[in-house]
Amino acid sequence: MPKRQMKLTAFCHPPGHWLMPGAKPTDMDFEECVHMARVAERGLFDMLFFQDSAAVAPAFYLPGGGAEALAEAARCVRLEPLTLLAALAPMTKHIGLIATVTTTYNDPFNVARKFATIDHISKGRAGWNLVTSQNVDEAQNFSQNEHMAHDLRYERAQEFYDVVTGLWDSWEDDAIIRDHDTGKYIDPKKVHVLNHEGKHFKVRGPLNVARPIQGNPIIAQAGSSEPGRELAARTADVVFTAQVSLEEAQAFYSDVRGRMPKYGRSPDDIRIMPGIRYVLGHTESEAKERYDMMLGEASIEGMLKSVQRLCGDLDIRKYDIDGPLPDLPPSNAAKARQKMMIDLARRENLSIRELARRFTFSLGHMVFVGTPKRLADFMEDWFTRDACDGFTMLSPYFPEPLEMFVENVVPELQRRGLFRTAYEGRTLRENLGLKFKPHRVAAQRETVPA
Repeated sequence: MPKRQMKLTAFCHPPGHWLMPGAKPTDMDFEECVHMARVAERGLFDMLFFQDSAAVAPAFYLPGGGAEALAEAARCVRLEPLTLLAALAPMTKHIGLIATVTTTYNDPFNVARKFATIDHISKGRAGWNLVTSQNVDEAQNFSQNEHMAHDLRYERAQEFYDVVTGLWDSWEDDAIIRDHDTGKYIDPKKVHVLNHEGKHFKVRGPLNVARPIQGNPIIAQAGSSEPGRELAARTADVVFTAQVSLEEAQAFYSDVRGRMPKYGRSPDDIRIMPGIRYVLGHTESEAKERYDMMLGEASIEGMLKSVQRLCGDLDIRKYDIDGPLPDLPPSNAAKARQKMMIDLARRENLSIRELARRFTFSLGHMVFVGTPKRLADFMEDWFTRDACDGFTMLSPYFPEPLEMFVENVVPELQRRGLFRTAYEGRTLRENLGLKFKPHRVAAQRETVPA
C-alpha cells in the first residue's frame, strides 16, 4: 500500500499585513491572484481556498464605529470569488479552486448552477466551501433586520446542501447524447426533476447545467461547533478547521470521523486540514523579527475589532485593556471561534491587549514562527500522529511567504516521503484521493437485480 501523504491548501484572502516589505495586493489585483495560483500549483498544492464575506467588516462592530473604523481594515474589499475562480480556471491546470459561498444569504439553484459551471470550465477542479454566515452585518445587505440565529442557520444549511446536491443530479452523466441519427439531443429517461419542498426552500429543477465533471464539486466545511461538526460529518469532503494544540486536533479528527458512519459514510471519505498561520525565516531570529513587525502594525483600536465581533453585545472598550478578558455573553457570530478566543485568553492568562494582538494575527488558528525545516517537523508530527490529513496554510501576506513555503518546505516534505512529487489525477477529487460521486438514481438502478 502506498505511503499516506498529506494534502495542502493555500488559504487566499486580502492581505492583512500589507505594510510588510514585499507585500503585494491580492484583494483586487487579478494578476497577483494568477501569480499566487501558479506558485501554489508549482508547489503541487491540492487547492486554493478563497475565503469570502458578503459585508464590509469590521467597520461597525465597535459602538460609535463608522467610516473612520475602516482606516486600517485591509480586508474590507475583495473580488467576488466565484467570478475569480472562473477566471483562474484557464490560467491553471491542476490545482483545485475552492470558494466560500454562504447558505444563509443565497439560494440553492444559483449556487448549484455556478459551481457546476466552474467545474466544467476547470475540467473538474471546483469546490464549494459551504458556510453559514458568521458576519452579523451581512443580514442588512439582504433585506433582513437581524442575523439569523446560529442553530437555524445550520438547519437551513442542511436543507440547502440537499437541494444543491439534488440539482447536481438533475442529469445523469450520459443524459446528453447528441444523436445525429435520431435527432435526439437528450435522453429524457436520464433527466430528473427535483421537486423539493422543505421548510426553507421550494425548488422544482432540473438544473440547466449538465452534471458536474466530478459528479459533485468538492464540498468543504469550516465549522467546528457542535452543529458544524455534524454538518461536516454528513456533507463534507474537506474540513478547514482551527485547532491550536496537538491534543485538540487529535480529538477533533477522531470526533468528526467517528460521526460519519451514521450517515453511511466511511471516515476515509473526508480530509481534515487544520490551519497554520505561518511566519518563516532563514533563521529563527529572522522569523521572530518578521512576526514582531506584524504584531506591531495595528493600532489597539484596530486590533480590538477582531475581538469585539466575538463578544456578543458586550462593548470590550469599556474594560481595562491591560486587565483580563471578562466573561462574554454567547455570540451569534462564530460560536466555535469565540470559544477558541476565550480558551486562549484563559489558558495563557492574557490581558485584553495581549489577546487582541495575538488573535488579530492568528485569526484563531495555530501560529508557527520559525525556519522551514522546523515547520516541516511540526507538520510531520501532527500528520503522523492522527491529528489531520494535511494543512491549510495561511500566509500573513503575499506573495513572499507562499513562495518561501514552496521553495523550502515542500522539498523537505517530499524528501521525507510525506508529500507528492506530481499530481496523481486530473480532477480535484482524484488528487485528494476521494471517490467520484455517482449519480444517486443511476447508482440505485444499477444495484437493482434485472
